[in-house]
Amino acid sequence: MATSKASGKSTGNAQRSGGGSSGGGAPAKRGFAAMDQNQQREIASKGGQAAHQKGTAHEFDSEEARRAGQKGGEAVSRNREHMADIGRKGGESRQSASRAAAAAAAAAAGNAGGGNTGGRQGSKE
Repeated sequence: MATSKASGKSTGNAQRSGGGSSGGGAPAKRGFAAMDQNQQREIASKGGQAAHQKGTAHEFDSEEARRAGQKGGEAVSRNREHMADIGRKGGESRQSASRAAAAAAAAAAGNAGGGNTGGRQGSKE
């Protein structure tokens, strides 16, 4: 029993010393952060279920969700460079779609006209 305690202490010390300023890297992850994502998700899910059972869980109503989305939109729209990029991409997308539609229409019109001309040439013989 004494050996397991000693090994537990040495592991904890190893994590602390490895993550110190002498190591140069970020501190080692411990506790919840050290778990894999599936374990974290399971624990978080249990917490959410317990809050619902207790009646203390918060659920958005549609009005509250609308206000939250509006705040997020306002925050994003303050970044003018980001908004300009979005607008530019949208304009390029729309322009390329209209060009593709125009090319398809021209190709369809060209095929109809080309078929008639070929028929006349064949009848001249």
